[in-house]
Amino acid sequence: MGLGNRFGWWAAALTATLAFSGFAVARGGAQSNPAREPVCSASKHDGGREERSPKRAAAAAARFAGRAGTLLAASPASKGDWGLLIVDAETGETLFERNADGYFVPASNMKLFTTALALARLGPDYRFHTTLETRGTISPDGTLSGDVLLVGRGDPNLSNRRFPFELREEFDGPPEKALIELAEALRAGGVKEISGDVIGDDSYFPRERYPNGWEIDDMVWEYGAAISSIVVDDNTVALTLTPGEKMGDPVLASVAPLTPDFALENDVTTSAPELKSDLTLTREPGANLVVVRGTLPAKGTPRKLVLAIEEPALHAASLLAGLLSERGVKLAGKIRAVHVADTDRTPRTILAEHVSVPLGDSVKLVNKISQNLHTEMLLRTAARQNGLWSTPEEMLKTPQDFYAAAGIAPDDVMQTDGSGLSRHDLVTPRAIVTLLRYAEEQTWFAPYYRSLPVAGVDGSLQDRMKATVAAGRIHAKTGSVEHVRTLSGFAETPSGRRLIFSFLGNNQGGGNHEAADVLNGLCVAMIEEFDEAAATISPAHERKKQR
Repeated sequence: MGLGNRFGWWAAALTATLAFSGFAVARGGAQSNPAREPVCSASKHDGGREERSPKRAAAAAARFAGRAGTLLAASPASKGDWGLLIVDAETGETLFERNADGYFVPASNMKLFTTALALARLGPDYRFHTTLETRGTISPDGTLSGDVLLVGRGDPNLSNRRFPFELREEFDGPPEKALIELAEALRAGGVKEISGDVIGDDSYFPRERYPNGWEIDDMVWEYGAAISSIVVDDNTVALTLTPGEKMGDPVLASVAPLTPDFALENDVTTSAPELKSDLTLTREPGANLVVVRGTLPAKGTPRKLVLAIEEPALHAASLLAGLLSERGVKLAGKIRAVHVADTDRTPRTILAEHVSVPLGDSVKLVNKISQNLHTEMLLRTAARQNGLWSTPEEMLKTPQDFYAAAGIAPDDVMQTDGSGLSRHDLVTPRAIVTLLRYAEEQTWFAPYYRSLPVAGVDGSLQDRMKATVAAGRIHAKTGSVEHVRTLSGFAETPSGRRLIFSFLGNNQGGGNHEAADVLNGLCVAMIEEFDEAAATISPAHERKKQR
């Protein structure tokens, strides 16, 4: 959907509605939102606000259209498809649009929908509970007669992450820290021997490890880890390859933590020190063999590859069993997993429990670093409040109902997963903007807004738009899969005007940075041009903003 022609400067005497080569600008929108978060622009009911001049607004829109046209007409952006929509957050007035009602693959902009759904259905203070349970009894000598079940209920952070997220990810202790705490609590409760099995129970979600539209290559790496209601350290393990001192030496390979999920075949050798590393890793879907081949230069830095686990519940049970053994607990039974809810109604006893951080903290991590697996956990936990589902399509009725309540037009969101890793997701720019306007009016908006990466400051926007007017003013979610680059969120102009925008680029060629540079340029132009169209800020608004 190229632009088809070049953009020149438009005459200043434009009407409030303007169409130009597929662009529409300065169009009247929905009614204003009276319920605002303190950082927002003032309500239309605030006294002293000057009316924005239609002529001034049209001129600003024309200037932005000219700059956008230049960015999108340049190769390789011109060969791709673009959907753009900018609205005034206070009034809902459309300031600029291009293909705003067309379908686009959103990539991780899909997380905007899922995290909003989770906050709406669960609340920012919601906490996940992971338990060790049994139907057995503990004898005076410390023997537990029965199985021990590790029961997951969707906590995405059974790991060593530190919360709350501030600027960057931080870690404290070993990756299996949460399981260590559970093992120690069990041992402290007097258990010295377990006569039954150690079981990973992930039946809280129906078994669906990979949503429709995920690709085979995704499933090998951490960003495509299998979905389960048990997630230990993002359902990953680390493969470390250490080269030898001289050419021909074997390359040492270690997997941590140890896992029954796969066996490793190491065919990597040490090459001459001046050569570059050359590695190939292969794992066939469903196979329990990982093969790594190639070379690493002599005396080089060890290479760390983070690999996804395909059977998270079994992996977690194995980790737990090892931690219990290290603490002197004897294990007589097997290590196994269950994926279907138990029909035995005999009550279980909770032996130990791990309670998560509040959902608001979890959502912040998800959007800041764009964590795919965690988003899938949030989608399923929200849907689980309505009970178990039998098919993925049935599960997806929960977000569909939410989108309807948010005022999103029917069929404007075609969803197959929660994270946007699926290439089958489709959304319109208008759907995203409608969602963000709806979010502003909700009680959970503050943690939602804080979860968005900030240009030049943190998260996936940390290194973008630095030393520009957009630094610190763009609060938005990035999105990136092959040939897709997206960015949607909020822009805070210097005068205090808030804009809501969605910029979606599909069928993008060239290097990854080129489409990102276009998105950055659009953000800078948006702030510079539409800030000039802002009215004088009233004293009432200034007091509200400073709260």
